[in-house]
Order: sequence, then structure tokens, then C-alpha cells
Amino acid sequence: MRRWSLAGQMLILQLLVVAVTVTGGAVLALVQAHELLTDEAGSTATAVAVSVAVSPDVLAALDDAEPTLRLQPYAERVRKATGVDFITIMKPDGTRYTHPTVTEIGRPFLGHTGRALAGETFTETYTGTLGTSKRAVTPVMSGGRVRALVSAGITIDRISARLRDQLAWAGLVVALALGLGAAGTWLVTVRLRRQTHGLGPVELGRIHDHHDAVLHAVREGLLLVGVDGTLTLCNDAARQLLGLPADAEGRHVGELGLAPLEDGMLAADEERVHLVGDRVLAVNSAASRLGTVVTVRDHTELQALSGQLDAERGFADSLRSAAHEAANRLHTVITLVELGRTEQAVALGTAELRAAQELTDRVVGSVREPVLAALLLGKSAEAAERGGELVISQDSELDDLGLDPRELVTIVGNLIDNAIDAAGRIEVHLSAGAEGIVIRVADDGPGLTDPAAFAKGWTTKGDGHGLGLALVGQAVRRLGGAIEVSGSVFTVRLPIPERVR
Repeated sequence: MRRWSLAGQMLILQLLVVAVTVTGGAVLALVQAHELLTDEAGSTATAVAVSVAVSPDVLAALDDAEPTLRLQPYAERVRKATGVDFITIMKPDGTRYTHPTVTEIGRPFLGHTGRALAGETFTETYTGTLGTSKRAVTPVMSGGRVRALVSAGITIDRISARLRDQLAWAGLVVALALGLGAAGTWLVTVRLRRQTHGLGPVELGRIHDHHDAVLHAVREGLLLVGVDGTLTLCNDAARQLLGLPADAEGRHVGELGLAPLEDGMLAADEERVHLVGDRVLAVNSAASRLGTVVTVRDHTELQALSGQLDAERGFADSLRSAAHEAANRLHTVITLVELGRTEQAVALGTAELRAAQELTDRVVGSVREPVLAALLLGKSAEAAERGGELVISQDSELDDLGLDPRELVTIVGNLIDNAIDAAGRIEVHLSAGAEGIVIRVADDGPGLTDPAAFAKGWTTKGDGHGLGLALVGQAVRRLGGAIEVSGSVFTVRLPIPERVR
């Protein structure tokens, strides 16, 4: 059995509402019209009756021996002129002097006369010889006493006939209202059907449940940003990753502390890495007809592993560089031996061995954190390969204090990489004391003056993809430390872990 779509159900419901509303309004209008016509008839009858009662001709005719001879023609003239159905002039006891039906003259009046005999004019609905009518009864006063009574009235049949004349117009108005209501309802239904894709309430409810379940269960952050930059939708993961408040939806992304992400969110379809707090987030944006769909993934752990992998790759490159240099020097030593210059060969080999051993002893003796020591040896070889020189300061001494090696690799490795890119000679100082752990990297380059250097995207290369110094700043904040920059000297101060103190 095919279920009615939501649009179809709304069409039927709205048509019923329109029909009931219009029909009810028409009925109420007709009832009010009937009451108005009845009241109008009473007012007309009262005016005619009072006019006849105060007429001098009536008072004069009442003094005749046969008042009917003068009153009947007069009453009929007035009745035809005013449009009422009857004018009855009668004695105080109710005996008629006049009546539209001549045979009724002389017979008693059918209706109430008590209030008129008391000098009051009143109206009533009563059934007489002409049928039910709306009538007025008033006294004819002379010398302070009631000389006669006058009654004028309009029959209910005549009032109903006037109402029936209006029914045709009322029916036309009802038909037009129903037609316009049906047309408007149909247009609304067509739009609703297009927006709901012809689905019924059950299907729409199921889609909403599925949407809600998927939206809140997915581990990736999901946001929908309107074309005006307003955040229209976000799931639980996005709130957690970006630290969004409960009332985030409906507000501009710039008001939510997402200004660093705003450009990335609204950019062309691509994935970018952003630093938000202590997290590294991969933000992917895609344009849609509703705005920009943004997905956010937490790459903090992945970035840390990538940094560690980069360090390992750097070690491998350093070993390759060292092996390459060792091979060159070995060939030189062999060639000197073959040429019979053994003393020079021994001197060259001894000097190279001594230099390598001194560097190793210097690093290992000063830095007892194995991962950091290995990093420094590798960066020393890398600097030498690129025509520079990396030295460890004489007063450097750093024990293994239990800091996360990955954070140390991130801080020291990126600072040295930037120094290698900018200078020829790099000096590294590492120590721990009363002011905490101090890491200082200095070079002979031009120095740093841009305060935005620790923001994502800053680079001296101008490609907008710098991330090294931003990762340094993030790692320092995670460890509760601070970083200072003075020209080409970068100084990082980290607190010593509580368990080591």
C-alpha cells in the first residue's frame, strides 16, 4: 500500500481547513446578515408606526363616525410608500380600523398591546394573519390619553427573500475564496513536495534519526558554514576539537574564536593543517549549495609521529652524509698509501677519527637524553653537508629529566632546521637549573622580527605553508613553557617535571 507523502497529507489537511474556514465564515456572515435585516425591519416598522401615530390626519379621522373610511386609504398609501407589509390602526381594545386585507377590518388585532396601552413603543416578532412578522406597536396619544394604537410590520418571509437574494453573491464569494485557497494550498504543496522529495512523515522521521545518529556518532568534526560565514551546523566531535560553546550554531565563525580557521574553512576544496590550542587539526573544505562543508580531523598524534619519523629520516640522511664523507676520506687515505705517503695517510685518518670522536664525546657527554643526543649528531652532519657548522656550547649539560622525547625532537629539531636554512654557524645550548630547562639555538643569520612567526603558515620562503615554528610554539605550550626571540637567538624555557625535583 502506497503511503501518502507529507506534501499530499498537507494538501488534504489544508484544503479541509480552508473549506471549513470559508464555509464557517459564510454561515456566520449569513446569520449576521439575517439578524441585521431583522433589526433593520424592526427599525423601519417602528419609524413608520410612530410617523402614522403622530399624523394629524389620523387624529382627525378618529373623531369621525366611521374612521375606517379615511384611515384605510391613508394607511395603504403610507404602506406602499414605505415598503412595509402592513399598517394596522386599531382601537385601544384591538379592533382594527385598517388592514391590507379588507376582510380583516373590524376583527381583533393579533399581537400584544399591553405596553403600547401604557404609552410605550415596542417591537416584537409575532405570527398574525399575514404570517410571522417583525412588527412595531405604538400608541396614538391625544390629551394625555391613548386614543388608538398603530402597528406596522414586515413579514419574515420578505426578510428571508432579501436574504436569499444575497445568497447568490455569498455563494460566489465562497467559491472564489475556496478556489483561491485551493490554488494557494496547491502551490505551497508543490513547493513542499519539491523540498521533501515526495517523502512521507515516516520516511522524513527516519531520515532525521539517521542524520542525527550519523552526525553525532562520527569521530570526525563536521561543520556547515553558510555563505555569510555563519555556522549553521556542527556535530559533537567538532565541538570537542574546536572547543565550541553550546550556542555555537547560528553565530559567525569569527565570533567563536575560529578566526584563524575562517579563511581555511571558506577556501577552495583542499585540505590544510591548522593549529588550534594544543591540537594539530586537518581541515578539509568543500563547497556546496548550502555553503561550505568542513571536516576536521585530529592529527595531533599523527603529526607527532610524523615529526618523529622526520627525525628518524634526518638520522638516516645524516648517516648517509657521514658515510659519503667517510668514503671520500677513506679513498683519500688509500690513495695516499698507494702513493707511498703513509705518514700523511695516517695523519689524515687520525685527524678525521679524532674530530668525529670529539663531536660524539661532546654531544653524549653534555646531553644524556639519547633521542636528543642522536638528533644533535644527525643535525650536525646535516649542517656540515650543507656547508654550515653546528656546535654545542661549552656550558651545555642536560640529563634525562623524563620529558617527552617527541616534544624535545619537535622543539630542538625545528629550531635547528630553521637556523640551518638561515645561517652558516649554529650554536646550541642545553641546560637545567633553577630557572628550569633552557634550550637556546643561536645562529649568525639576519634574525627574526616578525611576531607572526609562530603562527601557522609563516615562512621565510613565502609559500604560505610554514609549520615548523608553529609546532615549536604548540609543543612549548603543551609542556607549560615559554619561548623568547631576540634577533637570531631562540630561547625556550621549560619547567622541570615534578617527579624529578
